Amino acid sequence: MVSSALALGLTVVTLAVFAGLGLWFSRGRVGSVEDLITARGAANEGQLSATLVASVMGVWILLSAPEAGALYGIAAAVGYGLGEAAPMLAYSRLGPRIRELIPEGHSLTEYAYARYGGAMYAFVVVISALYMFVFLAAELTGISLAFHYVAGVPQWQTATLVAGFVLLYTAYGGLRASIATDAVQLFVVLPLLVGSVAALLFALGGTGAVYDGIADANPALLDPGYVPGLRFGAALVFAVLGAELLNQTWWQRIYAGDDSETVERSFRVATVANGFILLLATLLGVVAVGNSGVLTQGAEYNAGVAFFVLLDGAFSEWLVLGVLLLALLLVTSTADSLFNALSSLVTADLPRAMDDPDDRTLRLAARLVTVVVAVAAVAVSLRARSVLSLFFVADLLGAAVGIPLVYGLFTGGLSGRGALVSALLGLAVGSAFFPFPFGLHGAADSLLGGLLPAPDPTYLLPFAGAFLVSSASAVVAARLSSSEFDLDRLSREIRRLDRPVTDGGTPSNPDEPSESTEPSGPASERGDDR
Repeated sequence: MVSSALALGLTVVTLAVFAGLGLWFSRGRVGSVEDLITARGAANEGQLSATLVASVMGVWILLSAPEAGALYGIAAAVGYGLGEAAPMLAYSRLGPRIRELIPEGHSLTEYAYARYGGAMYAFVVVISALYMFVFLAAELTGISLAFHYVAGVPQWQTATLVAGFVLLYTAYGGLRASIATDAVQLFVVLPLLVGSVAALLFALGGTGAVYDGIADANPALLDPGYVPGLRFGAALVFAVLGAELLNQTWWQRIYAGDDSETVERSFRVATVANGFILLLATLLGVVAVGNSGVLTQGAEYNAGVAFFVLLDGAFSEWLVLGVLLLALLLVTSTADSLFNALSSLVTADLPRAMDDPDDRTLRLAARLVTVVVAVAAVAVSLRARSVLSLFFVADLLGAAVGIPLVYGLFTGGLSGRGALVSALLGLAVGSAFFPFPFGLHGAADSLLGGLLPAPDPTYLLPFAGAFLVSSASAVVAARLSSSEFDLDRLSREIRRLDRPVTDGGTPSNPDEPSESTEPSGPASERGDDR
């Protein structure tokens, strides 16, 4: 076992270096709240591609992805790869569309308000913030579990150090600091990831010995036709695609690109890179089952740290330290993106709740929100035990809401009521089949008199049900709607935060001509059904 003092020393030095880089890169570049939460037009294709890849590669790829591989084999690996590639491919189309319709936007919630009205907006705010908060808590859970398992470091120490250092540079430098450090982190992470996998294969005797070990332990994991694995792999595609459509991390970076062509190309690069990385990470869990003491059932279940079980006691301390460094870089590259995304989500909505706040007030609010989120995420991480289960609860929300949210970018027929009902129908269907932890499914079934179907342990029915039912309902609602929303209104109603607007959605600057005399209050005030 690696000594806890050495592990903590590695943690402090690594985090201090990246905090310093984040502060240095953003020094003098954050002059307004726009700079803090959007870094509008600041990233070229290389920078944007790097941050899109780095923001995905959280420590969860060393925990939940191998856990999925240990449980369901190579079919799960393919599913995870496709699932992580699919949203990046979707955003290569969505990104330019969002920039075209909402050139001065910031967040998915302000779009939800302008497009669908108050009810859908409130629902999206809760679901999106909850999803990203759970994602952040899962990241801190993962890194603290890894350091505790490998080096015996108390979980609170790891979680607090990571959150504190990342908070230091993201609260000051915002999205610019995140993009800059992501590029450096990616440059270090990819060689570490590839090198760690190569070293593992060499230490285990090569691919032939690895294959034989898996075949002896559980040959079903190697079968591409393994039905539970196929079901689980398909479930991951629906889960990840739906959830990432609700991730403010990507909406922020759409505006950070210097033009629409940059955004499209960068997301396509991320499609290939992220898919391959997740395929590789999930296969590590399959390798762990055949070459270490990974247990996938019973009270001694340890598949949640399958990769680290593989490392434990069998490899040199230097390899283990390299993997811990990799884990640290992974968690910082995702945590800074999530801190920024959550603070931007709130800050973009503050002008609606406050009476014309000035730029300084908005920047202060963004930083305070980041601090509160950090403290709460650390608290949750100390109680959680499974990264995969945390992600799946969040993914269920995204699978139900993702398509009704973005479908409104392509049709004016979908009303706010139609979008909200579609999302709720999808969530209801998905929840009916979802194997909630702590016996919640059984308790709900008892309250409903045994009406609920049996939960699906492969997660296909809950995720596919939530995604497909909400998508089909949204399409039907749009076709049956008698009203038509003018999509051009989005660009008039959503404006830069450093360009104050009146309640009517038009510029408050008297020197700037009004672009619209149409009211922009909630749907209930406009007489339509949004």
